[in-house]
Amino acid sequence: MKSKYIVLIPARGGSKRLPGKNIMDLNGLPLIAHSIVYAKKVMPEVPVYVSTDSEEIAAVAQRYGAEVIDRPVELGGDFVTTAAVTKQVTQQLFTSGLDFDYMILLQATNPLRPDSLLEEATGIIEREQCKSLFTVTKLIKKLGKIKSNKFLPENYYFGQRSQDLEPLFFENGLLYITHRDLLLDEVIFNEQSYPLIVDDIRGEVDIDSIDDFRLAEFYIKNI
Repeated sequence: MKSKYIVLIPARGGSKRLPGKNIMDLNGLPLIAHSIVYAKKVMPEVPVYVSTDSEEIAAVAQRYGAEVIDRPVELGGDFVTTAAVTKQVTQQLFTSGLDFDYMILLQATNPLRPDSLLEEATGIIEREQCKSLFTVTKLIKKLGKIKSNKFLPENYYFGQRSQDLEPLFFENGLLYITHRDLLLDEVIFNEQSYPLIVDDIRGEVDIDSIDDFRLAEFYIKNI
C-alpha cells in the first residue's frame, strides 16, 4: 500500500507538569482529538496515526478515527526525542507494508491551527519540492540576557524603537512535514527546511499548563 502523505500525532501518557493533558477536555473535545479532527477534515483521504504508550490515549484516538501505534517502552521516557519516535513509526509502517513519501507531524499540544494551514503547507511541498517544512511565528520583542545583574540586549540597542527592530521568528510547533528519507536518519527538520510563517495569534498556543488550556478555550470561543 502506498500513500504520499500520512499524519502522525505523538502523544505519550507521562506528562509531569499537567498529568493526563492529552485527553483533558478542551471546549468539549479531548485535547488530542482536536488534531485528529483537524487532519481528517482537511485531508480525509490521508491515514492518521497516534503513537502512544497510554491505553487511555489509545482509546480516545481510536474513538475519533485514528489508528494507534503502540510506542515501545524505551521510547516513553522524558528525554526521548520526537525524532526518535518518528523514526520508529516510519520503520514500523514500512515493515507492515505501508509505504509513504511524507509524514505530517501534528503535536497534540498545539491544537489551534488555521483551517488553511495544512493545505498551504502541502502546496509548498509540492511546488518547491522540499524535503521538509516547519511552521514559525514572527516575534518582535526586545530580547536580552541577564549576566551579573546586568541586562545585555541581544537584538537591539537601548533606546531603539520597537517598530525598527528586525523581526525574529520562533518555531511554533503547529505542523511539520518531513520526507521519509530524513525520518529514517532521525531528522524532522534542519537548516534546509522551508519555514512557513503563520500569522495567527492562536498558533502561539502550546499547552503545558492549565492556564494554556484556559487561553486556548478563550481563543476558540472568541476568535
